[in-house]
Amino acid sequence: MIALTNCKAVTIANGILDNAVILVEDGILKSVGVNTEIPADAEVIDLKGKWVTPGFIDAHCHFSAMSEPRTRGMGDDGNEVTNPITAHIRIIDALNPFGIAYEPVRKAGFTTCYTMPGSANVIGGTGIAFKLKDGRCIEDIIIPGTEMMKMALGENPKGAYGGQKKMPMTRMGTGAVLREALFQAKQYSDDLLAETPEKKVKRDFKLDALVPVVRGEMRCRIHCHRADDIMTAIRIAEEFGLEFTIEHATEGHKIADILAEKKVTCVVGPMRLIPSKMEVWNCTIENPAILEKAGVEFALTADAETATQWLPEETGVAMAYGLSEEMAFKALTINAAKVLKLDHRIGSLEEGKDADLAIFDGHPLCNMTRCKATMIDGKFWFNELD
Repeated sequence: MIALTNCKAVTIANGILDNAVILVEDGILKSVGVNTEIPADAEVIDLKGKWVTPGFIDAHCHFSAMSEPRTRGMGDDGNEVTNPITAHIRIIDALNPFGIAYEPVRKAGFTTCYTMPGSANVIGGTGIAFKLKDGRCIEDIIIPGTEMMKMALGENPKGAYGGQKKMPMTRMGTGAVLREALFQAKQYSDDLLAETPEKKVKRDFKLDALVPVVRGEMRCRIHCHRADDIMTAIRIAEEFGLEFTIEHATEGHKIADILAEKKVTCVVGPMRLIPSKMEVWNCTIENPAILEKAGVEFALTADAETATQWLPEETGVAMAYGLSEEMAFKALTINAAKVLKLDHRIGSLEEGKDADLAIFDGHPLCNMTRCKATMIDGKFWFNELD
C-alpha cells in the first residue's frame, strides 16, 4: 500500500481537502480523506502540501493519428480521405503506443486520453480511449468498450471533397450525405432485427459499423465549429435518435441557451484558435465561461497530440476570463470521464476508482506550476518528487 500524506486533494466529488491522506493499493484508491489511519506496512510519501488531482483526461485527442512528427509530403493516418463515409474505419489500427506524445502529456498530469479519426469525412470511424502507460502494443493500454463514432460537419468535409467535385461540396450536401448514411443504416438495422432462419440478411461491413449508432447504443462525436453547424448536428441527431456530443463547439457561446435547454454535452476547444479558417473566426477564450453560466455541461480539449500537455495552462487562461475553478477542474476530469462513459472508474478521487492521479507543486492550472508526478493504475509512470 502507498500512503500519500500532507497534500491538498482536489477530489472533485467532495471538494478540496487540506492535509489529506490518499491510500492506494492494487491499483485502486482505497481511501481519500483527512485524519485517515495509515496502515503500519504502508509506504508513506509526504507530499509537503503539494496539490493532488485526479489524472487529467483529454476526451478528444489525435495521438499517433496525425503522423507527429510529420515528414514533408507525407499524409497523416487519421484521415482516410477517399470516401466521405468511412464508418468501418477503426483508429485502433493507426495507434502507435510508442508515439512521441505519450511521455510529455503524461508528465503534464494526464492519465487518460481518447484518440479519434480526423474530421475530413462526414463519418470518419471509431475512436478509443487509452491510459498513458507504456505498452508493448496498443492492446496493453486501450480501454475496450470505449469506441465511439466520429462525425463532422462544416468546412473540413466540404474542403476534402468539394475540390474533387464530389459530394459534399456544400453544407447542404454534408447534411444530405449524413442523413443518407444513417437512413441506410436504420433500414439495415431493422432488417437485421426482422431476420429469420428462412430470410437471412446479406451482411454489409460498412453498415454493420453504424448499427449500434442508429440503435442509440454507440455515442456519436460530432465535429462542429460554427453555431449553424451545431444546430444541424442537433437536428439530424434528433431525427435519428442519436446519442451524441458536440466536439469543439467554437461558436457554442452564440447558442449557449439552446445547448443548455437541449442538455447537449460539448467537448470545447482548442480555446485559443487563430483565425486559420472562416468557421473559427469567432473563437473566444470566454466560450467556456459563457457555456458554464448558461448551464451547459462540457469537457475541455486541446485537440492535439504533444500539445495536449498545455491544456491545463489554457484552462487557467479561461479562468482569467470567467470560468470558475470548480468547473475548470471538472472539465479536465469528471466531465471528460462522463463523455467517455468512464466516470465509474476515473475522473475523481474516490474510494474504489482507478488510482490515476497527478501531483503538482502549486495550483495545477497555473502556468508557473509543474507537475511533479503522475500515477496510473497505482504505479508512478512519472516521478520527480523531492
